[in-house]
Amino acid sequence: MKVLAINGSARKDGNTAILINTLFEELTKHGIQTEMVQLSGLRIRGCTACYGCFKNKDRQCTVKDDIVNELIEKMLAADGIVLASPTYFADVTAELKAVIDRAGLVARANDDMFRRKVGAAVVAVRRAGAIHVFDTINHFFLISQMIVPGSFYWNLGIGREKGEVAADEEGLKTMTLLGENMAWLLEKTRS
Repeated sequence: MKVLAINGSARKDGNTAILINTLFEELTKHGIQTEMVQLSGLRIRGCTACYGCFKNKDRQCTVKDDIVNELIEKMLAADGIVLASPTYFADVTAELKAVIDRAGLVARANDDMFRRKVGAAVVAVRRAGAIHVFDTINHFFLISQMIVPGSFYWNLGIGREKGEVAADEEGLKTMTLLGENMAWLLEKTRS
């Protein structure tokens, strides 16, 4: 089994990556392979509403000049998908939103191709706005007919400066339990 995480943060190896890696530690204990793709430094275009994906039905976006089609392929190959973002004005980063919009439309155009995959949201936040980020990501999972595990609290960690989230004991514990629950769910749904 494999879980792919897409880190929407502008900071490579920052707070969002720390949270993902904490979740990954638990998945690895269960023998699940993990991969993180960090969108930091990449230019990703939003959906152009051309609906070429409905015409072509080739599991690809018609926009070919960025990483989104590669991400779609990785998402298809994974059993579980983690979408992660810091909180930017109470929502996901523009890059992650572009991935959500384009991958989501391609999935709908191709018989809901992410259906029954396991999906988990991970959010880094300085103070407030994280629940809206959490909701944005979960809306993608739910409309894609994916299965969403939870933790004992919302899947978020608190920290602003790079590395500060490592001091958020509750946030790290939330990621660990999320990893346990995601592993359990993957084992149940993929056996």
